Order: sequence, then structure tokens, then C-alpha cells
Amino acid sequence: MTEAPDAAALVVAARAAMAQAYAPYSGFYVGAALAFADGTVITGSNFENASYGLSLCAETVAAAKASQQGHRAGLVAVAIAGGPQGVPGAVVTPCGRCRQVLNELAALGATDPLIIATGAHETVEMRLSALLPLAFGPANLIP
Repeated sequence: MTEAPDAAALVVAARAAMAQAYAPYSGFYVGAALAFADGTVITGSNFENASYGLSLCAETVAAAKASQQGHRAGLVAVAIAGGPQGVPGAVVTPCGRCRQVLNELAALGATDPLIIATGAHETVEMRLSALLPLAFGPANLIP
């Protein structure tokens, strides 16, 4: 597979992941689905912590799972869904930290994945490079 998978199917996977979130403090559930060129889809959901700064975002959880499973290249698309109490609300895009994490994963395979940000009634699609222009990444560290 060399192009993004079916966006609707990826959104379904992100929403299913959202239902698995652990968000007792904010009540804001987020799910992410990462699609790779080989057809693999890896999901993650946010996991909050009583020490708020230690909470993990859905995209970061999914990226760590992907890396652990050997998927460090070929990221072609990411779907994100979120909302209060697990009900999709407004369009949710990755936070700044997650944009950077996704950029790192994408850089490993020299891809510019499609970001599919979905809400209850709207979906916005854009490339990661549009969401994080002039990103800092591995190439910046090479002398």
C-alpha cells in the first residue's frame, strides 16, 4: 500500500480507541489510529495520571506501540477522534507535543502523513507538514 488507507475506516479505528481511554481527571477521551504503508493500523488512547504532566496522549501511546512492534517507517496517515466523556465533539488535532512525536516517526520513513482530524459533524484532512511547518527533526541534528 503506498497511499493513505480508507479515511472512514481509520476514523472508526480512532473512535474505537477513544472508547478505551483512561481520562478520569479531564473527562476528555482521545483515540488515535496510525496507518502504515504495509496496511498495519496501530491505535492508542490517552492515559491520564493524577500528576497531570505525566499523562500520555493517544498519538504518543500509538507511536510508542508502533515502535515497539517494529513499525518505525512508512507512516502514511493518522486519524484522531476525541471528546468529553468519550463522545466525539469538535474536531481534535494533535497537540504540539504529539505533532513533534508524529514528525519524528514520519521522518524515520521520510513520509508526510495525512492527518485526519475528526469531530462529531466535521472532518478536516491535512498533511503533517501543514500542521507542523518548519518542524525540528532528526535532520536538524546531523552536522
